Amino acid sequence: HSIFALAGALRKIIFLTGDSCLDYLSVWGCVHARSLFAPSCPEMFFLSLVSGAGGWSPQVTDRQPWLQLDLRDRMEVTAVATQGRFGSSDWVSGYLLLFSDTGLAWKQYRQEDGVGRFVGNVNADGVVHHKLSHSIRSRFLRFVPLDWNPSGWVGLRVEVYGCAYKSYVADFDGRSSLLYRFNQKSMSTVKDVISLRFKSRQAEGVLLHGEGQRGDYITLELHRGRLALYLNLDDTRLRFSSGRVAVTLGSLLDDQHWHSVLIERFNKQVNLTVDTHTQHFRTKGEGDSLEVDYELSFGGIPLPGKPGTFLRKNFHGCIENLYYNGINIIDLAKRRKPQIYSVGNVTFSCSQPQLVSTTFLSSSSSFLSLPATPSASGGFTVRFQFRTWNPDGLLLSTQLSLEPQRLELQISNSRLRLTHHTSAQQKEEVSTGHRVNDGLWHTVSLGSRSLQVTMTLDSEPSSTIELADHMDAGDNLYFGGCPSLSPADPGCENPMLAFQGCMRLISINSQPMDLNLVQQGRLGKYKELQFDTCGIHDRCLPNFCEHGGQCSQSWNTFYCDCSGTGYAGATCHNSIYEASCEAYRLTGSSSGYFSIDPDGSGPLGATQVFCNMTEDKVWTVVTHNSTDPVRVQGSTLQKPYVMKFNYSASPEQLMALVAGSEQCQQEVVYSCRKSRLFNTWDGSPLSWWVDQGGERRTYWGGFLPGVQQCSCSLEENCMDMNYFCNCDANTDSWANDTGVLSYKEHLPVSEIVIGDTNRTGSEALYRIGPLRCYGDKSVWNAASFYQESSYLHFPTLQAELSADISFYFKTSVPSGVFLEDLGLKDFIRVELSSPSVVTFSFDVGNGGVVLAVKSHVPLNDRQWHYVRAERNVKEASLQVDQLPLRFLEAPSDGHLRLRLNSQLFVGGTAARQRGFMGCIRTLNINGMTFNLEERAKMTPGVSAGCPGHCSGSSSLCHNRGRCIEKNSGYVCDCSQSAYGGPSCKEEVSVSFDRESSVTYTFQEPFSVMQNRSSQASRVYRESTRARENMAFSFMTTQSPAMLLTVSTFSQQYIAVILALNGSLQIWYRLHVYRKPDVFSPSPSSLADGRLHRIRIHRQGKDVYLQIDQDIHRKYTLSSDAELILIRSLTLGKVIENFDEEVMQAGSKGFIGCLSSVQFNHVAPLKAALLNRGSSLVSVRGHLVESNCGVLADSTTSHPLSGVVTAVVFITLCVVVVMTRFLYQHRQHRHNLETAYRREAAYQAEPVYRAESAYRTELHLHDSATLRDNREYYI
Repeated sequence: HSIFALAGALRKIIFLTGDSCLDYLSVWGCVHARSLFAPSCPEMFFLSLVSGAGGWSPQVTDRQPWLQLDLRDRMEVTAVATQGRFGSSDWVSGYLLLFSDTGLAWKQYRQEDGVGRFVGNVNADGVVHHKLSHSIRSRFLRFVPLDWNPSGWVGLRVEVYGCAYKSYVADFDGRSSLLYRFNQKSMSTVKDVISLRFKSRQAEGVLLHGEGQRGDYITLELHRGRLALYLNLDDTRLRFSSGRVAVTLGSLLDDQHWHSVLIERFNKQVNLTVDTHTQHFRTKGEGDSLEVDYELSFGGIPLPGKPGTFLRKNFHGCIENLYYNGINIIDLAKRRKPQIYSVGNVTFSCSQPQLVSTTFLSSSSSFLSLPATPSASGGFTVRFQFRTWNPDGLLLSTQLSLEPQRLELQISNSRLRLTHHTSAQQKEEVSTGHRVNDGLWHTVSLGSRSLQVTMTLDSEPSSTIELADHMDAGDNLYFGGCPSLSPADPGCENPMLAFQGCMRLISINSQPMDLNLVQQGRLGKYKELQFDTCGIHDRCLPNFCEHGGQCSQSWNTFYCDCSGTGYAGATCHNSIYEASCEAYRLTGSSSGYFSIDPDGSGPLGATQVFCNMTEDKVWTVVTHNSTDPVRVQGSTLQKPYVMKFNYSASPEQLMALVAGSEQCQQEVVYSCRKSRLFNTWDGSPLSWWVDQGGERRTYWGGFLPGVQQCSCSLEENCMDMNYFCNCDANTDSWANDTGVLSYKEHLPVSEIVIGDTNRTGSEALYRIGPLRCYGDKSVWNAASFYQESSYLHFPTLQAELSADISFYFKTSVPSGVFLEDLGLKDFIRVELSSPSVVTFSFDVGNGGVVLAVKSHVPLNDRQWHYVRAERNVKEASLQVDQLPLRFLEAPSDGHLRLRLNSQLFVGGTAARQRGFMGCIRTLNINGMTFNLEERAKMTPGVSAGCPGHCSGSSSLCHNRGRCIEKNSGYVCDCSQSAYGGPSCKEEVSVSFDRESSVTYTFQEPFSVMQNRSSQASRVYRESTRARENMAFSFMTTQSPAMLLTVSTFSQQYIAVILALNGSLQIWYRLHVYRKPDVFSPSPSSLADGRLHRIRIHRQGKDVYLQIDQDIHRKYTLSSDAELILIRSLTLGKVIENFDEEVMQAGSKGFIGCLSSVQFNHVAPLKAALLNRGSSLVSVRGHLVESNCGVLADSTTSHPLSGVVTAVVFITLCVVVVMTRFLYQHRQHRHNLETAYRREAAYQAEPVYRAESAYRTELHLHDSATLRDNREYYI
């Protein structure tokens, strides 16, 4: 027997000052041990902590020890405390806490984050208290040890704190209800508060209903184990509509345990709270009051005039403490007050069902073996209920009497499948059901009679397998899985996974199985089971998928489907779009339409803009609904003309875009005739515009706000110098007051109001241009740290559930903390821990976690390096430059929330030690850019900006080229660019003939994928899913022709071809069994001997295409699927199994010139020249280096046409070839090849060798041409 040692006079202790529900409760209780199964207390025990000796310790042979406390009545428990066994080495270091009303069916208590594990003791004498985040109202408590002192054994003393709990209970049998009748015909309320607690035996049932004649209604009901609230105010259209929309909350509410509900309504605003989860919403309908006629019903909706008949399925279970606007409904019913009318059998004590569940914990090793009791009628029958989230798992397996035949019942792809194995190679199968892994209870029956085996699921039609002979079940039935090695039943094997979920009501041949006997070892065998409880947990409540991601789950984890959201990652946290046009330019993009996400991983979402990259400044252009000139007549100040502008971005997105830009402007073209802007007599405005904040503005040019003037006044050229605007001269001829609004805090223009066009001959003509912004304030927002003790401080990081941190740094010191934020125990930190290692560490309550990325070259090389750290409830990751991603999964049942309370320290720590010395720029956390420069201006030891040639926003290196600092200047690293030359601007061109091709073979699937787990690979693919960037130039007269193909191992492909008529076609085959998406942007032929520049950019379903500078198109694919495991990219001739038209173009190859080809981060044409002989690049046929791109650029201003164009092009090609092979100097060719080899060698060399590796390709820029910027922190 278990050992009990008891002691001490017990007293109330003060757990927390001021809490009125923290009395000592165990004084009224009694204790059961694991091996005692008596339903009542065999003896009174007292367990004391500090003041008492002794304690509880189970037998060493006890497989699943627990300690159970009976409080004699339902109590409200608010805290627990534990201690080890007195005078011993026995203590519990971790445990579960279960509770029950009956002592039979138990539920695991979970803390705020869904964490079930309680931290216990570290010695035998210390007391560990836990204040419960939400109280338990129950009679029985059970402590289940998980871990204990490895040098001792389980030892436990416990105390429980709380207070008495008063309950008004009503029991509904599924055919009954309570009606609360009003004193008047109807009750109209603008404020309602309804609260109750319930426990249900079914997943369906009405808890509350009321309705009125004008269309108001309120219904609260259980549906599929979730609580649904239907609420409508004064809208008759919705009363009889089948499209009524419910607000749903909660999950698994049919678990026979108590759940609390609170409905709070004021006018149209409603809060619905179920247990600890709250949802806020606004009601449907026109009114603010809820009008209910005659009565409210609880437990069902009785049909008027037909007692005992109900419109919907009634509630079956218990309701307690039911209050409607302060009225205790159950108390009135119990006292038989006339306001309450009872329908059916409503009793006032809660009956206790005997539905006890068992949890199968492991998907690999759990099983329950029960003997097959003989059936008097022959054959066998098995019946049980199950619930799970897993789409696969073995439910039942048995060897049949005729060996080697056996039956297997399993969940497969979310359906129920019965398999009859007649031999090792032969089997018969039947399936039924749909989504049986929905978390609900399902009833399955399996039986053999005569020559049939029948399977029945819930109320669905039975499925049957015909047998050749009559047969019985074997000696044992295996539920949930099979033993790893079973000599007694070698036929039992887990097909893939064992069952992970709950079972109950198991009966064999109509005999119920008593699982208490299994626990005591008196019946069957088992492994990895938890008795008396169903441990199912809804991991999608709350939904941790961000930005509208759809949550699905298995038993151990949840998954987020980010399709169509514009976000990616494990929790749909990361935007798949760049934050600005400037960011797209830095990736090597050219002008075109792009989706930008101004706040990154923030809540705003992406919007489409046009990025104009033809100038030194990159302009972001946002259009609106009225860009054409508009003529206005007949308006007065009393009845003005009003136009509201709807932009292609939301107001919040516009505010983020404007705030993040260096400068914005918007042109206002305003022409007038006898139409004034201001009143001549008093200067009051007759017309005005409204800014982004809704404020009226009366300046009409670049003037400062508040000055009622126009541009002509600034330029001192108004037609009448007596007025500040041309229109105010009030002449009969047309006047113009066009200006550019450039005070960006007021932009964009949201509305224009014109009020003086009602006189004879009076009219105005206006046009509001698009919003145009340039620059990205975040890209080069930097700070330099000169002292180890210095730092920048910002408000506490708001990152409880997710945090993504990204920045660039450069330094010459070996170590230093980039940023840190602390809580009481939690923390988050990113630091350079050694010259070549960046670490990301944090603790959310599960113990410290450290991720480290080690570089093969020093990171303190005074060059810019990129760091991105992310932590969410599913995983953490760390990325440094292009090095392999470090990835770590979060524990499935651990703490989730990162609780911080200190300031965020950037560049240092709270202790002023291990501070960073160097430059940090572009610090972005959860989509918010931190203004380092502004904060640095007021901080000692830190300065705004960063010294060095590569620290400004000017583009020294183009086309994805990387600027590298040198002591005497800078060099451009063009290794990631399709271009070459000193600034990565020179075209890299090759002439192809009919048989030529270049194939670039990707590593699996990209080079950055090396040395990563399969799970990490999945995360990397998700972070880059459905996103391709392609850019190239070509010149040819051939059609059809194959320009480029990208193929995958999964038979997907992208192809860019010229059709028979010379028109460009883009083919996307993303699904093998669907037709490909084909786009042809223009019917005109591109096989005209001119150089054409093509840019293709895909984000999800959206494909943006640009041809030269004049054709911009957007197309929508039928799917946003990603390219899975890219195999290769081919330029020119290709022979593969594509669609017929693509194969035809592929067989014809390509004759002409291809130039500066880029696909994502790969430049295949350049790689072919630099890496001849490499296993990654395969060259077939004859390739000739060319300068066709440069020649074409020099002739684009004088285009030729027709035959002349073709002749000139062919002649140029011949001249290039002849020049290359006959007249080029050998030494010049040798130098060029040497330069290309040096550039290739650079990719494998440390960064600090750039000067020697790029002696020809990367010209060293003379520092005399630039200002002397010294890095004083070195």
